[in-house]
Order: sequence, then structure tokens, then C-alpha cells
Amino acid sequence: MVGVSSWGRLASWEHEVQALTDRTQVARHLAGSLPGLAHGMGRSYGDVCLNPGHTLWKTTGLDRFIAFDDTNGHLVCEAGVLLRDIQHLALPRGWMLPVTPGTQLITVGGAIANDVHGKNHHVFGSFGDHVRRLTLVRTDGSVLECGPDEQPEWFAATIGGLGLSGVIVTAELQLRRVAGPWLDTETLPYANLDEFFAIADSSEADWEHTVSWIDCLGGSSQRGLFMRGNPSAATGLPEPKGRSKTMPFVPPVSLVNGLTLRPFNTAYFHLNKWKAGHGVAHYEPFFYPLDNLHEWNRIYGPKGFFQYQSVVPRAVGRDAVQAMLTEIARSGEGSFLAVLKTFGDRQAPGMLSFPEPGVTLALDFPNRGEKTARLFDRLDAIVRDARGRLYPAKDARMPRDLFEAGYPRLAEFLPFRDPGISSALSRRLMGH
Repeated sequence: MVGVSSWGRLASWEHEVQALTDRTQVARHLAGSLPGLAHGMGRSYGDVCLNPGHTLWKTTGLDRFIAFDDTNGHLVCEAGVLLRDIQHLALPRGWMLPVTPGTQLITVGGAIANDVHGKNHHVFGSFGDHVRRLTLVRTDGSVLECGPDEQPEWFAATIGGLGLSGVIVTAELQLRRVAGPWLDTETLPYANLDEFFAIADSSEADWEHTVSWIDCLGGSSQRGLFMRGNPSAATGLPEPKGRSKTMPFVPPVSLVNGLTLRPFNTAYFHLNKWKAGHGVAHYEPFFYPLDNLHEWNRIYGPKGFFQYQSVVPRAVGRDAVQAMLTEIARSGEGSFLAVLKTFGDRQAPGMLSFPEPGVTLALDFPNRGEKTARLFDRLDAIVRDARGRLYPAKDARMPRDLFEAGYPRLAEFLPFRDPGISSALSRRLMGH
């Protein structure tokens, strides 16, 4: 047994870890180590990727490309391939993943199981919208091939299915054409939520990527920075040469605290306000700003951190976001990684997919025990009243009633669960 933690580093739990390296032998590996759970890079923040006291099937050894047709952008690969490696393979050939989250250091299987989203949901939806087909191995030895037009119910249960319908072994993805690795960008400061929503609404028609940083400690101002971008035809620009760095140690206390948060947020806002305007950016720093700082999660100290990400319907979005920011400011807690954006009016591909039309707010909080828990209870009440939902990929403590209310297709999903697969999250929110 070895200790395994998720990205939030809230604790380390003992697991039996088994490496999967041969896709033709996955069914044999699953049979004798139940209950188990597929585990990729472990970049989920909470307990969706953990199975304490039981087995994790490590999928990063399933890292082979199987086929790539660069005339139509169809890529077939194993589930342990990293999104980073797809980008590096496809971009020189004029293709790119249509949807990626804030890190490219995750596996294809993890991206499917959590139906991750990016900055362009209003244009391209979520990751699952671009999966053409996948191979799913069940713990009873059965192998299912499914896609939007082949066993679509199994497909919808697996996209965003939190790894609970089986082990994803291979996937066929549809990539999108691009001229190169560059984006035409614009940064716009805003002074309050009304300005944010005005910019967000006016940007959807002409900008593919939209996202904003908001100062959650800004009091009544709710100031922030709205970033938007479009694929660019720019050529001849020098590739970024920034060297990656590593947070070398875990400090004895969180570096995100009352002494550092307000000065950081103030400095970040004013520095980027000064640099606001049009520019050209390489896709990596634009999409994945933290990937060059390895082990950045260590800055939260030995107790780790939570991420709280919600989505609430657009009709009540302004009031709900305002209420959450007010509670955060009142609590004395705070985040310098506070992201506010809108989701487009699109139907999600998975039964348990997180994105839905509305407004999503994501914040990181150091783990301060009961004080943090009380804040989350108050934020839960706001999300519940707004008929919103929380993101399981980021969650470590969501109440079961909020999960059941937020995911109305849960009852439809449950018959597709593999009885030999379990996770800490599934035991907490589904009973087993």
C-alpha cells in the first residue's frame, strides 16, 4: 500500500496501486483487485480520483498514439496520453484540441471522465463534445465500444461519468484546424459585475475564448480583468522560452493568507490593468498559465487547499455571484486564483457533465479547518437557492443533497455504474 493524494493535498490515503501498460490486458488486471478506480495524473483537486484502502489502476502507462489522420483531424490514442502530448503532436500538422482545461498535464481518460471544459464553452462546448468513440472495459471482463451514435446511453454515462462506468482504454478524438500556436488577445479591466456581464455578453459573438480573473477581496468594487482571444494567423514570432520552475518545498504554513492575499490581488490587478489592450499570445501561457510552475499546489502548506467551483443559471447569475463574493469578503477567507466566466447555451454530452448554461465561479481556499467549512456551508446555500451545481472534479466535501439536486440525471446514470468500481467521492455522494 502506498500513500496517494489528489492535487488539493488535503491528506494522503493508502492505496494498492497497479500500473496498466498493455491495453489488451486491462480486463485481466481489473478482475482480481476490486473495488478499483482508474487514476491518471491525479490532477483532480478532491476525492474523485481517490479510492482509499482499495485499488487504483494507474493509467499513465497507456500512453500510445494509435492512429492520426491529419486530413480530417481524427486521432485515436490510449487513455493515458496527456493532452500536452496531443498538442505537441497535432500543432505542427495544423490541428489542435478543440477544448482543454487550465492544465494540459492531464490524461485523455481523465478529461473524458470529468468532461472538462475550457475558455471557449460557448463555441466548442466541453471535451466530451469532441469524442467520436471510446473503448470501455468493465470489471466483469466485458468490452464496450460506444460513441454518440453507437450505444449512446453508455457513451453519455461515461462522458463526465467520474470513472464509474468502467475503465476507458482508448478514445478517438476530433481535433480542430488551426493556423498555428498563436492567439490574438485582448485584456479589459472591469470595475464591477455589471461591467463583467456586459463584456462577457458582447464578447460571445466575436471571441472564441473568454475568461476573467476577479478580485474576490475587492469589497464593493468586484474589479477584475477580462481576457479574450481568437486563433491567430500570426507567423514568424519567437516561441516562448520561459523555463519551467518547481515549488521546491512545502512551507510550514500556507503562503496564501491574510498578509499576502490583498497585496497580491492589488498588485496583480494594477500590473495587468497597465498592460491591458491587444496582443498576440502563444497558446501555452494563455491556456495553461500555471503549468510552468510545477508543484504549485505546495504553496498552500501542509494542510492543502480546496477549490470551490459552482455554476448557476444566467438569470440569477449576477445576484448569486454577488452573494458568494460578499460571503467570501465577510469571512476573511480569499483566493488569488479566482476565475469568473460564462458557459454557453449548450446541452451537455454527459449525464453528469458539469457545464450548463450560466455563470461559473472558481476559487481556491487554503484549508483552515472549521472556518473554511463554515464558509463553504454558506456558499452551498447560495448555490442551492440558485438551483446551481458544484464541479465534482474539484470537490472534496460537497453535501449529498446538493449533488443530487444539482445533477437531475443521476438516477438515469446509476444503472450504468460498474459494481466493481468505487471512489471516495462515489461513496460520499452515492453511497458506494
